[in-house]
Amino acid sequence: MAHQFLSDEWMVAAREIRARYQDDSIKIPVGVRMNQIITGVPFGEGTVATYTDTTSGSLDIDLGHLETADVTVTTDYTTARNIFVEQDPNFTMQAFMSGKIKVEGDMLKMMALQAAMPQDEIAKTIAAEIKTITK
Repeated sequence: MAHQFLSDEWMVAAREIRARYQDDSIKIPVGVRMNQIITGVPFGEGTVATYTDTTSGSLDIDLGHLETADVTVTTDYTTARNIFVEQDPNFTMQAFMSGKIKVEGDMLKMMALQAAMPQDEIAKTIAAEIKTITK
């Protein structure tokens, strides 16, 4: 069943997908604690706070914010969906260059994380499954 990107139901389904492959996933060698502020969300209050934490070696993404973050990224809903679900690096670069992605904090850590994200078959499978659950 497909869920609205970043909804509570989507987060639960995405978390379940990542958990199924956790034991087989390559560890992420870069530890980053990143808060995301997503604006223009078509449900709720119109803004969603999320975070990404890789300090354990695995990808932890959830709703809310980390108390201490290395970096905070603010972007609109459509851009966030394209980055997280479509995972198009060219789109991400264009969005950043056009000002659709605002970064506060340690940009070098964020860039290191992007370069360190696994691109193996497990990562591709997880991405494909997350795409299928996303409206």
